[in-house]
Amino acid sequence: MRLGSIILFVALCSFTAYYVYEPIPERIEERWKLMLTNSFFRTLSHLADLCESVGLKDYMDVMYVITVIERIVPVSDEHVKVTEEKFDGVEVVVYQPKHQDRDADLRRAVIYLHGGGWCLGSSRMSPYDLLARKIVTELDAVVLSVEYRLAPAHHFPVPYEDVYRVVKHFLQKGVLAQYSVDPERVAVSGDSAGGNLAAAVSQQLQKEPGQQIKLRAQALLYPVLQALDLKTPSYQQNQDMPILPRTLMVRFWSEYFTSNKALFRAMMANAHNSPESSRLLKFVNWSAFLPESYHKEYNYTAPAVTQGVDEKVFGMDRPSQSLADPRASPLLVPDADLHSLPKAYILTCEYDVLRDDGIMYATRLRAAGVEVTHQHYDTGFHGALMFTVWPTDFLIACRMTDNYIKWLKENL
Repeated sequence: MRLGSIILFVALCSFTAYYVYEPIPERIEERWKLMLTNSFFRTLSHLADLCESVGLKDYMDVMYVITVIERIVPVSDEHVKVTEEKFDGVEVVVYQPKHQDRDADLRRAVIYLHGGGWCLGSSRMSPYDLLARKIVTELDAVVLSVEYRLAPAHHFPVPYEDVYRVVKHFLQKGVLAQYSVDPERVAVSGDSAGGNLAAAVSQQLQKEPGQQIKLRAQALLYPVLQALDLKTPSYQQNQDMPILPRTLMVRFWSEYFTSNKALFRAMMANAHNSPESSRLLKFVNWSAFLPESYHKEYNYTAPAVTQGVDEKVFGMDRPSQSLADPRASPLLVPDADLHSLPKAYILTCEYDVLRDDGIMYATRLRAAGVEVTHQHYDTGFHGALMFTVWPTDFLIACRMTDNYIKWLKENL
């Protein structure tokens, strides 16, 4: 009996170690902590797949547990005043310095858009709450954290439209005055899918007729910027990397557009482009916009083009139109629409499927004459900046946060 218990214990430990272990590159810091963290995400993903396959719950409904676990109620503290409001019908969490002298200068403001693949995440999650408070206290700034609606309940362009309405509402003289914000010192920022929304808003705002107040800066943290080529070198190199494997990113893209799984399967094969979207592939040609050092052993092959993409197959009104829409894929705008954009901070990570999206955008913005600060982390992984809460707090997250806030302090 005792021997049997020992064998069972050893077998259990061996299985646990086998399940937790992943061949993560040696260069990544705190590898075992990342393995343990990612084992939770993998387990949840497996459970989500199982629930969806037997018809119990949709995949994203199960994955939303990540958001629920991290959710908090933002409250004021001795330094920061927190209020929950609605701007043009969209929920926002507003963080402001608690004390201000009447004769003090007007403040900076950062409109922050959370990540989560347009399907997960919330401005009320603990990491975003901590980041907002840090920006407020270190920059004496107002932070507007947007609670936009999520897919799959609300497909594109609803999340984008929610964010755009908030930005338009906030950039009114009367509203800025209410929060003591300097109209010339407003930035938009976001991570991952939030970086996508921030880039899209920056582009569309400049086209708005009669828009008097402009954004001063855009800060994009490992942003997702294009849906046309899902086999860039970084998608291939990092297809099984924590925290965002290629399969999950492709699923986020497909769920953003439609709940029909046909699009997911086509995107997994990189065979989802129509003649309409294929005309824009020149803007995401990584062989032209990616520095040689990032090509690695990969050779460029243009994504397949499917003739006669049927709207009924993908369950979308206009699948080709959505895939080619720069509000969904900001990398698709022509060069002429880039030159008047605000200065940009772009953070990328080596071990991230989205690495090449950010690098290509930095290349194109610079070529258009936009001031760009590109900060690349050779040991970084996707989502790293948000891992600031014990027990999933990483040293690299602290460095990323400090450098990001330093840039805002110097450029906003």
